[in-house]
Amino acid sequence: MELEGKVAIVTGASLGIGSACALDLAKNGANVAINFRKHDAEANAICEQINAMGQRGLAIRADVANFQDAQNMVDTVVKEFGKIDILVNNAGVNRDAVIWKMTEQQWDEALDINLKGYFNYIHAVAPLFKEQKGGKIVNVTSINGMRGKFGQSNYSAAKAGIIGLTKTVARELARSNVNCNAVAPGLIETDMMKQAPEDVKQKALAEIVLGRMGAPEEVAWVVTFLCTEKARHITGEVIKVDGGQYI
Repeated sequence: MELEGKVAIVTGASLGIGSACALDLAKNGANVAINFRKHDAEANAICEQINAMGQRGLAIRADVANFQDAQNMVDTVVKEFGKIDILVNNAGVNRDAVIWKMTEQQWDEALDINLKGYFNYIHAVAPLFKEQKGGKIVNVTSINGMRGKFGQSNYSAAKAGIIGLTKTVARELARSNVNCNAVAPGLIETDMMKQAPEDVKQKALAEIVLGRMGAPEEVAWVVTFLCTEKARHITGEVIKVDGGQYI
């Protein structure tokens, strides 16, 4: 297994793309710590699946938007596992509204979780990665951060910010042998997407040249690849996993 002995943190991993990433990393040999804020039962269920694979799963209550929560989680993982090799930033929310109806709270919540949350965890692991001269960071962004999306100015702004953050961190940590990349999903069949209005889903589906929604596992496979040594000469990149939706 390519990630045997590695330790990973995956944020927002109790559901959707995050849970698929956590499970695929474990399948490839990694011990995985995940955070949860509300979905404790789901987070514990993911850890049970990880444990059943012969790896160790650890669920930690942490609000990704809280700077100290992120640092505390990183400290706990180091205490429990002795190190961290991989960070997958995935936690995110939708707070959709057209710009003239969007509230300040909707804007702030989207930016705090979808962008500041990524900063919080990168800030916490960067000293460790610099000291050990190595590490992998994968940030889950979105094709809507590359092109914009009607009714998602806050979400698209945050996801665009993740791309800039990824490229900058790739430059800043390159001398420490740290790879930092982003994965940009399109329409993926997650719980978040199931809550979207049917007309919105159908319009997005019509954009996908492969003619179907993606599965969370299809994003996870790319994330895992970027965490292996096969991707050691890839950094600062944004890889779309969208079935051609962006074309």
